[in-house]
Amino acid sequence: MDDTQLDRLGSGKYLLVTSYRKDGTPVATPVWVVRDGDALGAWTAADSWKVKRIRRRADVLVGPCDLRGNPTGDQLPATAEIADAATTARYRTLVARKYGIVGRLTLLGSRLRRGLEGTVGIRVTLKP
Repeated sequence: MDDTQLDRLGSGKYLLVTSYRKDGTPVATPVWVVRDGDALGAWTAADSWKVKRIRRRADVLVGPCDLRGNPTGDQLPATAEIADAATTARYRTLVARKYGIVGRLTLLGSRLRRGLEGTVGIRVTLKP
């Protein structure tokens, strides 16, 4: 694993996570991204389709993108997993720190709408 790639992806504003439907069709989704040691972290609604796809098939492609999900760099193979409650809480803290007032307001709105169990973290590890 290359720390330079992790630094580049983790310091970006958005990460394009491409997961796969049952029939193998790729579905790319932009998410906020934080660096989590030797991995990347994202935070999303627990009932989102990307969570369902990742639970079924852990291999994904990740790369930098803009707000609309247009790739701005190479997509890299990775493995994604749904994080436990402690890791999800850490990702919320990292998102709030990285994205400032917009991140804090988004987290607050989500907590009011869905509660703490309504969101999960996604831990992404780049493949060597």
